[in-house]
Amino acid sequence: MHNPIKKAILASVLAVSLTSISAYAVEVNFVSGAVGKDIEVFKELVKPWEKETGNTVKVVPMPSSTTDQFAQYRLWLSAGNADVDVYQTDVIWAPQLADNFEDLTEATKDVIKDHFPSIVESQTVNGKLVAMPLFTDAPALYYRKDLLEKHKLSVPKTWEELTETAKKVQEAERAEGSKDLWGFVWQGNAYEGLTCNALEWVKSFGGGQIVEPDGKISVNNPKAVAALDLAKSWVNNISPPGVLSYGEEEARGVWQTGNAVFMRNWPYAYGLGEADDSKVKGKFDVTTLPMGGGNDKSAATLGGWNLAVSKYAKNKDAAIALVKFLASTETQKQNALIGSKLPTIMSLYDDADIKEKQPIIPRWKDVFLQAVPRPSAPTKVKYNEVSSKFWSAVHETLSGKGTAAENLEVLEADLTELQGKGW
Repeated sequence: MHNPIKKAILASVLAVSLTSISAYAVEVNFVSGAVGKDIEVFKELVKPWEKETGNTVKVVPMPSSTTDQFAQYRLWLSAGNADVDVYQTDVIWAPQLADNFEDLTEATKDVIKDHFPSIVESQTVNGKLVAMPLFTDAPALYYRKDLLEKHKLSVPKTWEELTETAKKVQEAERAEGSKDLWGFVWQGNAYEGLTCNALEWVKSFGGGQIVEPDGKISVNNPKAVAALDLAKSWVNNISPPGVLSYGEEEARGVWQTGNAVFMRNWPYAYGLGEADDSKVKGKFDVTTLPMGGGNDKSAATLGGWNLAVSKYAKNKDAAIALVKFLASTETQKQNALIGSKLPTIMSLYDDADIKEKQPIIPRWKDVFLQAVPRPSAPTKVKYNEVSSKFWSAVHETLSGKGTAAENLEVLEADLTELQGKGW
C-alpha cells in the first residue's frame, strides 16, 4: 500500500539533496586563446570532469594572437578581476605574471614529477610553481612529399637549400597551371610569432638568442644579419607579399588549400592537415627546421601552454581541481589523440595508442630536442618589450625599411637602453 506521507517526505528529501548538490556546483571560468579546432577539442576534454564533479566550465575565448592575449591578461590581472578562474598561459609569461597566480607546488606535488623537468622549471618563479604544464610545442618544417617526389628533389636540410628547392617547385608547378602555388609560408606579421620565426633563423645561423642566458645582448652580429638577409629574399619571391601579415592560421590556410610547397608551423596543423576536408591529406610530412649559414644545428622555438589559477579567482578549489584534471596523463593523452598536441608527460611519448593514431608525436621528440627558449628568463619582466623591439626590427627589415645590418644596430642600442643597469 502506497503511503502518501512517506512519498512526500522522500520527494522533499530528494529535492533538498539535489538543491544542495547544485548549490555546491560552480562554474569555472577558463580563458584561452585558440587556433584551429582548439575550443571544440577543449569542450570534449572537460566533459568527464564536468560529469564527475557537477561543475561546469565556461570558456572565455581570446584572439589567436598571443600578443593580444597577453595584453588582455595583464589588464584583467592588474585590475584584480575575479571573473576569471583559470588562465591558459604561454611558456614565456610565467616571470611576468607570477605575482597574480596561486602557488601550485603543494597541490601538484603528487604528479609534477611526471612532466618534463625543463618545462616545470620554466613555470617555476622564485621557488613557486605558477602554472601547470598542459602541452608543449615546437615548430617543424611541413613539406609536400608528393611535389618533391614528382620533381625528384630531396627534403632540404638548410635554409639555403629550402630557398632553392621552393623556387624550383614553385616555378615548375606554375608553368603547369598551378598559378596560386607559393614555395614557402610562415608567420611574418609583427607579433610574437615573428619573434619565434626570426629567432629560429638567427639561432640556426649561429647568431645567438637575441639576449643570452647570462643577460648579454647578442643580436647585432654578422650571422644574424645573414639570416635576416636570406629571409628578406623570400618575400614576394618564394613567399607571398602578404606573408608579412600572416599568423599561424593564415599560413595554414594557404598550406591546407594546397597552395604551398613548404610551411613552418606548430604541431596543431598536422592533425588538421590530415583531416578529410584538407586538400593536402596524405600528401605531406614534417621534418626538423633547416640549418643555415654553414652552421650544423637546427633551432625550433620552444613553445607550449600551461594552466595558472588566478589569485583573485572566486572558485579556487574547483579551479585547481580542473587544472590537475587537464594536466593529467589521461587528459593529455586525449589531447594528443584528438588535438595532435605534444604531451608534457614523458611516458606518453611511448604510448601505443598515440603511436598508432598520431605517429607524428613520438617523432616530434627529435624536433623538441632542438628547441631553443626565447630570452624570457634573462630579461624577466622586460621580455615583452624585448620581443616587441626584436619583431619590429625584423618586420622593418623584411618590409624593406632599412637593411638588416642597420636595423640590428639600432635594435642593439634600444635593448641596451632598456636593459639599463640590469634586467
